[in-house]
Amino acid sequence: MSRAFVNEDDQRETPFVPPRADLPVGFPNYVTPAGMEALLKEKEMLLTERDAHSAADAHDKQTEVSILNSRLQMLENRISSAQVIGREEVKRDKVHFGSIVKLEIGGEKKLQEFQIVGVDEADLKKGKIAFTSPIARLLMNKTIGESVNLKLGKGERMIKIMDIE
Repeated sequence: MSRAFVNEDDQRETPFVPPRADLPVGFPNYVTPAGMEALLKEKEMLLTERDAHSAADAHDKQTEVSILNSRLQMLENRISSAQVIGREEVKRDKVHFGSIVKLEIGGEKKLQEFQIVGVDEADLKKGKIAFTSPIARLLMNKTIGESVNLKLGKGERMIKIMDIE
């Protein structure tokens, strides 16, 4: 076909849809009950946004709906592979998925508190770290009073487990 008969307005790049949080190959998709609820709310929000979406012109609408559909597909894959681990299943004698740990980091007097959660739930500002993160992997199966060394680019930091909830 000759390029003379191609509408240049129809030539559009495939929109980039950022991937979800990384879940390394071979890791189960653990989520807390609150994390599963958040995933389902996100799905509902995306469905509502897609269904109610109205862009100025058909091209913009088609692109934006395509982005929403891609995000929904990635989200649906996460939801379908999710393994919900409730707090009642978490043993408090050792650090496990879902545990809330109070840590003394680098000898600081002020304790820091973190919950070990799924990759989609992780939010350092809220004190939630992914179970796949280096620090969470170091803490797994440790008990109160145990210490671990977190290797950093410029040395190490000693982390002591002060409490497990």
